[in-house]
Amino acid sequence: MIRWELKGRTALVTGGASGIGLATATLLARAGARVAINFLPGDGRGVEAVARLAGEGFAVSEAPGDVAEPGAAAAMVERALATLGRLDLLVNSAGTPGVRQPIPSARLDLITEELWSAVISTNLLGTFRCAKAAAPALTAAKGAIVNVASIAGLNSPGSSMAYGATKAGVISLTKNLARALAPAVRVNAVAPGAVDSTWPIEWPQAHREAAAQNALLKRRCMPEDIAEVIAFLGFSAAMVTGETVIIDGGLTL
Repeated sequence: MIRWELKGRTALVTGGASGIGLATATLLARAGARVAINFLPGDGRGVEAVARLAGEGFAVSEAPGDVAEPGAAAAMVERALATLGRLDLLVNSAGTPGVRQPIPSARLDLITEELWSAVISTNLLGTFRCAKAAAPALTAAKGAIVNVASIAGLNSPGSSMAYGATKAGVISLTKNLARALAPAVRVNAVAPGAVDSTWPIEWPQAHREAAAQNALLKRRCMPEDIAEVIAFLGFSAAMVTGETVIIDGGLTL
């Protein structure tokens, strides 16, 4: 594992109550960065995570807010900026599958308007809202954005075609934000494959086992595997922008 030295640097991580977001916030905080951790209002996991990291002596703060709501997302970013004082990295990790069970591609009858609304508002519009609100501070700091996409946005069915479409949108948005915010701000994305986390999709055990066996590295990703690449794109990779890095152990190969 790379050892980062991020004393004096700052980050805002959305979706930080669990999974990839929490792993990223933890890695950055332990490396010395001051980190604002976003989570849904009322999500006790986020409160507990901030309290635990603070208790370990790390500089973390709460940044509750629902990125699916335009006003709430912008207000959350502004409050986090006021706490941090500056912003070197925005990690857009907040996301939702919108369903508890995966929806086969042929089941168009299960792709509802409500599902589209949920995944677009959080996964795609939420990413844009946070990037837009943070852009002035990131520009001033010559910072970076890392968006969490998915192999479902490339050539994988994912939990539903609606979810995959939003992640394809995140990949496109990443390229266009890189164009819009250059040269001051670098914008990249990661596209995780199968990840062992608390992601609220109840995959059948056979699917989970197949994801590990079909990967060249013969295991599923851990949130920490994704966090390492996010940190690299955020605080190194000085000449990398507009790119999406696949992190799936060779599953898509």
